[in-house]
Amino acid sequence: MTTRQRASLEIDGIVQGVGFRPFVYRLALRLGLSGWVRNTGQGVQIEAEGEAEALAAFSRALREEAPPLAVVTALRLTHLDAVGEEGFVILDSAKKGHGGEVSPDCDVCEDCLKELFDPDNRRHLYPFINCTNCGPRYSIITGIPYDRPATTMAGFPMCDDCLAEYHDPLNRRFHAQPNACPVCGPRLSLFDAEGAPVAGDPLQQALAALKAGRVVAVKGVGGYHLAVDASNEEAVTLLRRRKKRDEKPFAMLAADLDAVRRHVHCSELEGRLLSGVESPIVLMRKRPESTVSPLVAPGNGWFGFMLPGNPLQHLLARGVDSPLVMTSGNLSDEPIAYRDDEALRTLSGIADFFLTHDRDIHTRTDDSVIRLYRGEPLFLRRSRGYVPRAVALPGEQARVLAVGAELKATLCLTRGGQGFMSQHIGDLKNAATLTSLEESAAHLGRLLEITPEVVAHDLHPDYLSTVYGQGLGLPCVAVQHHHAHMASCMAENGLDGEAIGVILDGTGYGSDGTIWGGEFLVGGYAGFARRGHFGLMRMPGGDAAVREPFRMALAALYRLHGAELFLQPLAVCGEVQEGDRPLFLKMLEKGINAPLTSSCGRLFDAVSALLSVRHRISYEGQAAIELEALAETGAADEAYPYLVAGEGSHVLEFGPAIAAICADLAGGKSRADIARAFHRTVAAGIVEVCRRIRAEHGEERVVLSGGVFQNRLLTEDVAGELTAEGFQVYCHRLVPPNDGGLALGQAVIAGRALGK
Repeated sequence: MTTRQRASLEIDGIVQGVGFRPFVYRLALRLGLSGWVRNTGQGVQIEAEGEAEALAAFSRALREEAPPLAVVTALRLTHLDAVGEEGFVILDSAKKGHGGEVSPDCDVCEDCLKELFDPDNRRHLYPFINCTNCGPRYSIITGIPYDRPATTMAGFPMCDDCLAEYHDPLNRRFHAQPNACPVCGPRLSLFDAEGAPVAGDPLQQALAALKAGRVVAVKGVGGYHLAVDASNEEAVTLLRRRKKRDEKPFAMLAADLDAVRRHVHCSELEGRLLSGVESPIVLMRKRPESTVSPLVAPGNGWFGFMLPGNPLQHLLARGVDSPLVMTSGNLSDEPIAYRDDEALRTLSGIADFFLTHDRDIHTRTDDSVIRLYRGEPLFLRRSRGYVPRAVALPGEQARVLAVGAELKATLCLTRGGQGFMSQHIGDLKNAATLTSLEESAAHLGRLLEITPEVVAHDLHPDYLSTVYGQGLGLPCVAVQHHHAHMASCMAENGLDGEAIGVILDGTGYGSDGTIWGGEFLVGGYAGFARRGHFGLMRMPGGDAAVREPFRMALAALYRLHGAELFLQPLAVCGEVQEGDRPLFLKMLEKGINAPLTSSCGRLFDAVSALLSVRHRISYEGQAAIELEALAETGAADEAYPYLVAGEGSHVLEFGPAIAAICADLAGGKSRADIARAFHRTVAAGIVEVCRRIRAEHGEERVVLSGGVFQNRLLTEDVAGELTAEGFQVYCHRLVPPNDGGLALGQAVIAGRALGK
């Protein structure tokens, strides 16, 4: 009696472009099964026939032994009648059902890396080496199903050797769509700043330029980087001057973990993150003995390093003796350049040379950035390597396109119980970034085959994202900024029902039309109530107060001293000239061009300026970042005093803390100790307000979101103290706490509003 059976298996997840069909083929041969496998528009479909035990082992192995880049999110098995089929084949792709998922771009696998540096291999030093287990995916795909004609490799016909690999089911490059070699694949070129070709080997000439202190624009997988020798102070200074980036830290590229550990303290987990196929930038604490120029990250206790994320970066990193600055190739406030003509036009005043190639980038993707918090990874930017992996939603919902806010823009498209976040797009302050947003929305929707039913956007009427979303001709849901932050953290943690939301950031348009940023909300996806906020301060000069933190310090002093604020013996008072002081006082007194804000970010700006850490900034968040860096070197056992006023709606006032800080400054106390005590004060005040809200509403769950929770010290203080008080604390892990994660919250709120 035979136990021969047949089964149909449908597999969802990241199972295309990751070697899944060859894996299935080899697995079927190993287990003596017959049948077929093919890609569909949704995922992978298999029909397999054989002994019952073999089929059961086959089903288990599909999950347990999947290729390293594959993510199986669902496996549906249906029993069929056996048909007596012999042999197992890989069929052509067939579209079926709704859209599938697409693999992110990923680093070179170990097998390809060995071949890359093997002098006897035909791909020795070939900067486009790849196989089914590694290489470009999201950045080169133009459509689905994922086959070579639907990639930017379509214009590179394979040579006989590559074709033989491509058609051999037992070969690692079987159906590897970007498969290529020096005979038939893309090639490097080097151009000078005027666009003229440079004679000689492009890679060696570029390495020589870097060693000579020149700036080289390098075309990567998702766009152009600007590279210089990180140990060459003159080269770093040159790059800063040309890029008009005075102080914002640069990311660096190192050849391997040993090279990284010469410059930073790199833990085991940080090393694992660096070594992953995603190749993110990881922020790690500087070593004092590092030979990297201090100008790479001035006023900052951390360096951002990445390991090579593509073969060309491996070749560059091993070709120099020190780390390379590897920063996004763009002009200020514009997205990363990814088209060759665009790069030459926009970067010619910055780069001396352009190391480029003839494989087009279809979708630009900037680098991802991570730091550790309480021993867990925290995204500061979720982009290359992780996009467009899905984030599981708390439940099935309507199809939504969420368009984010203004800063750190990202999109989110939902389908069923999944949310697909776009790559980092940038700050929506100009037409170039808006165009990138529009292109990203169209491309992601096309790849995933998602046609949205509703658009979610920020409540602020003037954001470019709001205007774009409202112009799509779909029903729109306006989502309050801090409610979206709260929902984002709830969604990625799989929470339903209600929670307390502690939402701290720099700016968000409040439901009452004022500027929020230090908020205590109670609610869920369906709505929220504002149960508390930080004490209101004036922003003298409006947006100018964001760029010039001394204005916030003076506003804080005005609340204590009124018209006598300029009589205080503090350095920050000297930032306003004698003749301008009457007008400045009138702004504060009358509220003329000085809107009120509850922003936590502006409070940190005020204290940073009071301590003379930063009176003016050259990049977003600089004052708070440098205040945190100072606080990390200080000690404080106790917090400064604060007040909590009101019932039902609690106002957390830090005026007493500002007065105590001024007294400590006058008494000569260490600025580092003052900065550390300030962090403890903010945390203590937050915990006190949460205690009061719990007493009124009985809610034990607290979610922490907003850009201020990128501050490691504050987040650890807040989370630690809340946990000690018996709260269940939820933080971000899958998306950033800053506005880069906002679209996820918008999408869930709008999806729930519309229904399933």
